[in-house]
Amino acid sequence: MINIINAGSPEVERLWRRHPSGREEAAAAVAEILAAVKKEGDAAVCRYTKTFDGAALTPQTLAVTPQETAAAMTQVAKSFLDAMDLAAENIIAYHRRQLVNSWCEPDGRGMFLGQLVRPLNRVGIYVPGGTAAYPSSVLMNALPARVAGVKEIVMATPPGQDGRINPHVLAAAARAGVTEIYKMGGAQAVAALAYGTAAIRPVDKIAGPGNLYVTLAKKQVYGVVDIDMLAGPSEVLIIADAEADARYIAADMLAQAEHDPLAAAVLLTPDRSLAARVQSELAAQLARLPRRETAARALAGQGAIIVTADLEEAIALANRFAPEHLELAVADPFALLGRVTTAGAVFLGAYAPEPLGDYLAGPSHVLPTGGTARFYSPLGVDTFLKRTSVISCSRELLQELGPSIIALARVEGLEAHAAAIGVRLAAEKQPGAVPAAETTEGKAGQLNGRKTGAA
Repeated sequence: MINIINAGSPEVERLWRRHPSGREEAAAAVAEILAAVKKEGDAAVCRYTKTFDGAALTPQTLAVTPQETAAAMTQVAKSFLDAMDLAAENIIAYHRRQLVNSWCEPDGRGMFLGQLVRPLNRVGIYVPGGTAAYPSSVLMNALPARVAGVKEIVMATPPGQDGRINPHVLAAAARAGVTEIYKMGGAQAVAALAYGTAAIRPVDKIAGPGNLYVTLAKKQVYGVVDIDMLAGPSEVLIIADAEADARYIAADMLAQAEHDPLAAAVLLTPDRSLAARVQSELAAQLARLPRRETAARALAGQGAIIVTADLEEAIALANRFAPEHLELAVADPFALLGRVTTAGAVFLGAYAPEPLGDYLAGPSHVLPTGGTARFYSPLGVDTFLKRTSVISCSRELLQELGPSIIALARVEGLEAHAAAIGVRLAAEKQPGAVPAAETTEGKAGQLNGRKTGAA
């Protein structure tokens, strides 16, 4: 089941490492799949889809048709559509707050600096599927891209053995503004999105979570395309004090454990009595779960109840773990929030459980895992934006700055760089030049305040 251990136990270090075995073998298999798709295109995609998903597709049936999407909308309940619309409204509202402006500013001396913020043109979103359906992942990937102003949102998701996509997933794609949908998953889908095939044009960036093969494929195509992050098994870390409800804690741990046998569910608490109560609750609630076998394997492999000296030690351990989801189930969660330095998402108090973030709160649930919250951020609008630097300079200011530029260029042995400045310094000033103020302040006013984005 799950053990209660002390914070100083060597077992804690094992949990904190969380590096799944078999990565080398999986990476080699992924490289073979990527090479085959790059060489053979749609034929390889269809072959691997048959091998891994059991679906017999042709290059002509890889794409989901408008008729299939329309049919899906009639196959789902109105209550699902209403819930999805509420989630979409919250997701769009949250991510609109992330939009940033292009800007340009003169410095008063004749230098004009700025930044253009533009959406990517074409992005691929990966949505896990096959035996399960994740319409929430469609919304959490596609809507931030749509808010950013991406014109072409291309979705890849594994089909069932019948060659079809779950109607709830298709309905979510329709509501989220996905422009193309392909029945493909795994490394072969990542390869098709990155390299392109006869049927599928390549994208600029691939986002979205997947299994180990999807993650390794994203890692290997990075540079051909951009990626959002290297996502791994889901995880939750809960910090709880003596006042926390053991039923809630156990339920939240199981909510992560049922995802995947490799999911991590960890409780940190200074209260040994709470630890014992949570241990009992986990056993009782697990027995009632439909996915109890998966959850039990996760708890046995990556689950733990860790007793700390105090909440300060719990926070320190949590920051080292850098969890995907961090729940602060304490009397005053806001008092601890300022001490959190590494987490994908933080949930404050007894009534903000992790599933609230999975479905309805608003922030994307695509979050860094496996300790990568140390340097990755959650998927958001900025995932789908690019920035371009803007530089202008007046003749007079270049005359002033030029000697310094030449000195730096010559130290680096780049004489042509120096000459590109020198030729301007030597040139005679042309009469009738536009004053620096007119070439900076006026232009800045044309660009400042322009916000990218669509939805």
